[in-house]
Amino acid sequence: MAYPCLVSFSGGISLNFVRRVFLIFCLILLSTTQSLQAAPTQILEQAAPFFTGFQGTFVLYDENQDRYSVYNEQRSEKRLTPCSTFKIYNSLIALETGVAPDENMTLQWDGQQRFLPVWNQNHTMSSAIKSSVVWYYQELASRIGTERMQKFIDAIPYGNRDISGGITQFWLRSSLQISAKEQVELLRRLYNDELPFSARNTAIIRRIIVQSDENGVVFSGKTGSGSVEGVYSVGWFVGVIEKGNQRYYFATNLEAVDGATGIKARAISLDILKSLDII
Repeated sequence: MAYPCLVSFSGGISLNFVRRVFLIFCLILLSTTQSLQAAPTQILEQAAPFFTGFQGTFVLYDENQDRYSVYNEQRSEKRLTPCSTFKIYNSLIALETGVAPDENMTLQWDGQQRFLPVWNQNHTMSSAIKSSVVWYYQELASRIGTERMQKFIDAIPYGNRDISGGITQFWLRSSLQISAKEQVELLRRLYNDELPFSARNTAIIRRIIVQSDENGVVFSGKTGSGSVEGVYSVGWFVGVIEKGNQRYYFATNLEAVDGATGIKARAISLDILKSLDII
């Protein structure tokens, strides 16, 4: 009986050829094993009514169960401008480079009147991230500089890693883009100290993005809104929920002709999380 898959070296086939075939087989086996081990995904079709009037997606990762729950899975991999959600990583890079010694570093308001009254005053990093003060983070980015910023964007790595839009603009409806799934994965790595930043600095960031801490539930997050001349076409909310020994990471993004804001993305996130009995 012939066994065509067994190769005789005397038949002229070299040892190097056999090694290459074996290596390819091992790579295929490894790829298959990794696919089988990938976190399962639950499709949240019931979330559709929350997105009425918007193109959007919601991604939730349950760390304890190693499971994703996703509304609009195809869109969850679409990259968009991060808007002010990038302030999380702008802050980290400022801390890691020493541009900001800690979250209490105060920058003086330049006296220019901006459309949100809360922006028209001095700010610390802690207050600036809570009020999403654009000028504060533009100043941080300028002090970090293009070379150091690119180094950390590559090291993270963050989305498409493109900061060609300019050091004070690249995250604001410009060159840098990231998907909802990528946002969730970065948050998971942030909270597990897997990013290229010191434990001290990641702890500072986790502390300053807390929005509420009540009844044993810590709710953290950051909004992002993309607008041109007052028309809001992109909205983000990314965050983390900690309940005892349970941890959930999530991201919501929206697009519309107008009305797609970070505040709306946050409201939709809360509605979905409540419907899933997570909060």
